Amino acid sequence: MNKAILIGRLTRDPELRYTSSNRAVCQFTVAIDRPFTNQASGQREADFINVVVWDKTAENVGKYMSKGRLIAVEGRIQTRNYDNNEGRKVYVTEVVATNVQFLESRNAASNGNNFNSMPEPPVERTPYDFAGETPNTTTSGQPQNTSMNIEEEKDPFAAFGEEVEISDNDLPF
Repeated sequence: MNKAILIGRLTRDPELRYTSSNRAVCQFTVAIDRPFTNQASGQREADFINVVVWDKTAENVGKYMSKGRLIAVEGRIQTRNYDNNEGRKVYVTEVVATNVQFLESRNAASNGNNFNSMPEPPVERTPYDFAGETPNTTTSGQPQNTSMNIEEEKDPFAAFGEEVEISDNDLPF
């Protein structure tokens, strides 16, 4: 079984492209905090996971998501390789997403601090070759950066405009 589920924040605006057969493909990187701190430095570390999504979902991610936004990704881990311009073989590991969910509303994302200081992962963007399809250089309009609140909201349902009441009888445990 090969299944990956990720929740994290985009490290940069997604890159939406189209293959020569006009199929949408979007690449982005998700920063995911590790659940522990580095003992030597006391700093919390993060993993930077490359994600690829195709077709209508790719267009939606390219249109509605931007750097710093919280996102959930479900998919499979894929490895591939290609020869770079110098003739060296480059190996790539990434998640090919089958399901993407936007975890905060635009209103919630525009109420706080700006994420322009979010660290960029040391990732080389690679040409994508999937079943003979390679993205061309035509990109769609990039979404504008939106600012967002770094701290979690006190009420996770506040963005939906109504209060949600949950009793102990509603809980499965």
